Amino acid sequence: MATDHIRYDVLARDALRGVLRRVLTDAAEHGLPGEHHFFITFLSTADGVKLSPRLLAQYPEEMTIILQHQFWDLVVSEDRFEVGLSFGGIPERLVVPFAAIKSFLDPSVKFGLQFEPSDEAAETPTANLPAVPAATSLPVPAPATAAESKDESKDDPAKPSEGAEVVRLDRFRKK
Repeated sequence: MATDHIRYDVLARDALRGVLRRVLTDAAEHGLPGEHHFFITFLSTADGVKLSPRLLAQYPEEMTIILQHQFWDLVVSEDRFEVGLSFGGIPERLVVPFAAIKSFLDPSVKFGLQFEPSDEAAETPTANLPAVPAATSLPVPAPATAAESKDESKDDPAKPSEGAEVVRLDRFRKK
């Protein structure tokens, strides 16, 4: 097999991170249109990630946040985003470099991206997590749990307990 001197995998990953950057920039400037909302999973100990000690203790390897109704001060830069969220009624400020992001899902349109940790994030202790293919588009719906259908849980991305029931929210929407 020939050696890939161009590194198409890195180019594709960076281009797809650009899609994520653009979507978050638009959300910061104009808000979330329609039913769009985002599930963003990232490595909690990757370089540049800033979490409170309380959140880091609760999510020592990775964390999933939901940007939907209750977030504020979304700021997007070239290499990271910052956002305010409330966890258990306590406001927190998170800083997440794009290099730390593992996945991005917008279940309203069944669109997702999954990323292999970049070189910067791979140098962290959590880099021994199972690797996923480099930046692939995932046209699959995100599962929703019964807990996520409650308004108060939209700002608390607690991981669903084992054996949680999956509920399709489309079932309850008016046609």
